[in-house]
Amino acid sequence: NVRMAFWVALGLPISFFGMFMILPLMGITINVLSLFGMIIVIGILVDDGIVIGENIFQHYERGKSPVRAAIDGTLEVIPPVISAIVTTLLAFSTFYFLEGRMGEFFSDVSTVVMLTLSISLIEALLILPAHLAHSKALRRKDAERKGIFLFFYRVNQKADQFLKFIRNKLFEPYMRYFIHHKFLGFAIPIALLIFSIGALKGGLVRTSFFPNMASDRISISLTMPQGTSERITDSIISKIEVAAWLVNDDFTKKQHDDQQVIRNIIKNIGPGTNKASLTINLLPGEFRDFPASDITNAISEKAGKFYGVESLTYGSGRNFGGSPIAVALLGNNIKELKAAKEELKSILESNPHLKDISDNDPAGIKEVRIRLKDKAQILGLTLQSVMNQVRYGFFGFQAQRFQRGRDEIKVWVRYKKEDRSSIKNLDDMWISTPTGSKVPFSEIASYDIARGEVAINHLNGQREIQVTADLKNAEDSATDAMNEIKDHIMPQIKSKYPTVSASYEGQNREAEKTKKSVNKVGLIIILLIYITISFTFRSYSQALLLILLIPFSLIGIVWGHYFHNFSINILSWLGIIALVGIMVNDGLVLIGKFNSNLKEGMKFDEALINAGVSRFRAIFLTSITTVAGLMPLLMEKSRQAQFLKPMAISISYGIIIATFLTLLMLPLLLSLSNNITVFFTWLRTGVKPTKEEVTRAIKELKSEQEELLAEEKEKNEKYKNEK
Repeated sequence: NVRMAFWVALGLPISFFGMFMILPLMGITINVLSLFGMIIVIGILVDDGIVIGENIFQHYERGKSPVRAAIDGTLEVIPPVISAIVTTLLAFSTFYFLEGRMGEFFSDVSTVVMLTLSISLIEALLILPAHLAHSKALRRKDAERKGIFLFFYRVNQKADQFLKFIRNKLFEPYMRYFIHHKFLGFAIPIALLIFSIGALKGGLVRTSFFPNMASDRISISLTMPQGTSERITDSIISKIEVAAWLVNDDFTKKQHDDQQVIRNIIKNIGPGTNKASLTINLLPGEFRDFPASDITNAISEKAGKFYGVESLTYGSGRNFGGSPIAVALLGNNIKELKAAKEELKSILESNPHLKDISDNDPAGIKEVRIRLKDKAQILGLTLQSVMNQVRYGFFGFQAQRFQRGRDEIKVWVRYKKEDRSSIKNLDDMWISTPTGSKVPFSEIASYDIARGEVAINHLNGQREIQVTADLKNAEDSATDAMNEIKDHIMPQIKSKYPTVSASYEGQNREAEKTKKSVNKVGLIIILLIYITISFTFRSYSQALLLILLIPFSLIGIVWGHYFHNFSINILSWLGIIALVGIMVNDGLVLIGKFNSNLKEGMKFDEALINAGVSRFRAIFLTSITTVAGLMPLLMEKSRQAQFLKPMAISISYGIIIATFLTLLMLPLLLSLSNNITVFFTWLRTGVKPTKEEVTRAIKELKSEQEELLAEEKEKNEKYKNEK
């Protein structure tokens, strides 16, 4: 029905226009995240419209007038439709309570989704029924059609035949079979869930804390020891630049359109003489046949290893939430702390999956450290006085300052150049004692040369040295690498250096912060969703059965990431939060129809089958529209899309599995729950009730009938008394 499809689809622009009017008042702009919220909500928006429109049409086909069909069809599905929107709003509100950067990022997504859904609910309940009732959308099948309407009618007939074939020839027979063979019906989804958990735990599907944000730029940073001359620093960074252009030639030959993979390279020396960097701008990811990580690794291999380098990092992307691998070593025994740092870095460097191993404890400038002998104290010398004399002799002492015209003249006194050009001159230096006599430096002191401290970091009141590393390939799992460090590497280091402890920072810290907030808020949100469903159906058991379906959505999430070759990360798990609200919608529609069938006098099994068959079209279409809304994002190759894809994969593949769960597993759960209730009622009363008698819908119907009888009786008695 082209006209009905038009009026249902009109809910999209109406909802978006309303959202665009309110969004600026809340200070939210159109950006990648708010657009992502719009992509998510596109598929959900028409769900309530499809359910209401489809139900109105069913009432119209029973012979009712368009106005009466619009009123009755809307009123019948008001409870499940409102409940479905409320549960989705509750699910998306979770993002407001997330701690850390995830909460800051995705609060805009929640606002867009919640605003748009709220406006769409008003449109679906008030505007859509009026449009359907007073337009030509409701027409008999035999009504005359012309032109484009005839064409679309024929297309619709073919689509309708296809849906009826799936519903009547595939879905209904399988549903009847599984209701009578519940063990097999439950065994299939439970087995799939076990396989999915096994794939996750076994490493077949990778996991990580946060997604790697792809970039069109490679940043190479070189740090040499303090005091290194600019010439040496420049020679090393120049060799890396040459290696980069050679890699460009190799990859350009493999590029399908022969475009230069590297557009330009910017070299920079500084700050200081010991630091340098290269910024390599690549061909945009949409046109490039290779990920930036492959080019980065090729440059690293081509350049080779440089000895004497303090740190050399090849960055090909931005790590959301910090470094994938970040271990903070804590302790107040500096010697053990530095030894533990060196050992940890050595182990990480031997790991073929890691690169860019570095720390925040760089070696400083070389220092001469003087230690006094016992003889110095006898002569009355102190460390301060000896150090001052050494400084004055080699660096100089300002002996006089005077004015000459406009210029100020400073007179410095120090040793001649030939007496201060070598460290060996220190051994020949004479030190003045408090009595005025002079002694050789070597008689009263010794010295050694070591590098000083550049930075001193503390964490939780202890000295901290943080060791960080990056993944060589984006496809590797940061979670696995971090677990290896926690379970095997750090226990060995702690046993060797007992004063050293470890804290896991970077992405791990951010992920733990997000997990804790989700654990606290998630339970409350699930409870609120459960209460909402319970109020809708006045049944605790039916609401609980809907909640039990949620873990099974993991099947779609795990295998969706496997097919797209993506790691499951924190965004994937947050996708489940969005999925919960969408999942519950379909279940509400089916249970609502099932309860109506029971009140109309159908037998339990027939009411269940009829609910699945009659709501098949609505559930199937809402799932298709949700997946279709996310499909452009799933197919997108731009680097911005790669960050959001895990969440889209979770929602779209989760919805596909949720459709099967709602249409097949939910009726099985309802039937099993009914059998258990019948059994325990039989045990309690000694009389075996029928399947229908123990259902909440029939109990409500009897209660309503008793209330009506009581009211009639009261009216009759009042009438008699008045007479």
